[in-house]
Amino acid sequence: MWNLCRIYLKKYVMFKFKIIVFFMLLSAVGFSQPLDSLHIKKTSTDVNTFYRTQFSVFDTLVKRNDTLFLRPITVEPKMVLQDSVLMNLKSGDVQQVVVSTFEVTKRNKNTDLAYFLISKPTGFVYDRLPRANSQIPYDALSPIRSEVSFWKKTNSLGLDINQGTFSNWNAGGFSSVSGIVKGDFTRKYEKGRTVWLNELKVRYGLNKQENLELRKTDDVLNINSSFGYKTSVKSNWYYSAKMTLNTQMANGYAYPNVEDPISRAFAPAYLFAGIGSEYFKNNFKAYISPLTLKSTFVLDNTLANKGEFGLEGGIFDADGNLLKAGKKSRNELGFLFTSEWNKSIMKNVNLKNNLTLYTDYLNNFGNVDVDWQLQLEMKVNSLIKATLGGHLIYDDDIKNKRDVNGTQITEGPRVQFKQLLSVGLVYNF
Repeated sequence: MWNLCRIYLKKYVMFKFKIIVFFMLLSAVGFSQPLDSLHIKKTSTDVNTFYRTQFSVFDTLVKRNDTLFLRPITVEPKMVLQDSVLMNLKSGDVQQVVVSTFEVTKRNKNTDLAYFLISKPTGFVYDRLPRANSQIPYDALSPIRSEVSFWKKTNSLGLDINQGTFSNWNAGGFSSVSGIVKGDFTRKYEKGRTVWLNELKVRYGLNKQENLELRKTDDVLNINSSFGYKTSVKSNWYYSAKMTLNTQMANGYAYPNVEDPISRAFAPAYLFAGIGSEYFKNNFKAYISPLTLKSTFVLDNTLANKGEFGLEGGIFDADGNLLKAGKKSRNELGFLFTSEWNKSIMKNVNLKNNLTLYTDYLNNFGNVDVDWQLQLEMKVNSLIKATLGGHLIYDDDIKNKRDVNGTQITEGPRVQFKQLLSVGLVYNF
């Protein structure tokens, strides 16, 4: 029996080791970016050979016995190139542009190119004061500022309303009205190989049904910020750092119990912060982070003392008196994968697919938290849009709660699923 246990334990350890190696190889793909730098192999040669084969004027001399003959000098094709380099000087308000001129000559005897520096590099100094009648509209270097901005912003506000009214309806039914207010705000900075994306997503929905209390149907507060830099203009991979905060704004209940909230604002709140590599191509984006810190916050004393959302709860005596308060935060370190795909499948019909996978290295590695959103948007015109979507969540630390005969009971983790069909107004600005 002991040997059998040792065999199974060994197989389990090897399985976890293979999973970790797989994640490490997957992360290495994103970090292996090509470089734009030019590598030139240098070969050693003596000075005489170098000048006689490349630049020596004595290549045209021929010696016959004691007589030197000068070969006819042929006209070689030439062109002039200019190169400029922008240099920062010690003075913060002054920059220098160094312009160099080169003459390129193709020698007739072979296909080698010879480069000659025509003159000493000339420096032009620009500061904030004009030196002539004309001015250069260069950002921060001239009184005339360019209107070109590296920031792009998008703002979207929407309102979805669903309503149904029944009066003497033979088949029966309850009148109801529901609505969702939503807002999406994006700020993106892109210059050269640097990208900084900031997103804010807010949604809040309510439903009022006849003979029932007002109920919450949607509550989302999401802040996302990611900074990326790539080493090559040819690459679609970015070295990236990402921060994401997910929480809600109002109390949540296990209806019809509206006395004991099962969630509150920032209870819970999930903060992801990590470094990794991000892939951008067309309408697809994927982020791989082998080192991501996941912090769970429960900023409510009652929920924290109950030990909700995987946190260590408080200690009570036999009479229910609190002896030691529960913890309000919990930190994990694990592997994070996210992907976003935005595809136009036909005219005025757009499909969005967002997937987030996370597993902790130290606590039950291999148990994956899943957050998957699939949404189909059908655009009627510039203001009216219909949306059909679903949202699936699985987190082993979130226990299911439901009301049974007026008593709130706690069950094990469950797959959370939400389906949405709505038609509403959208205003972009």
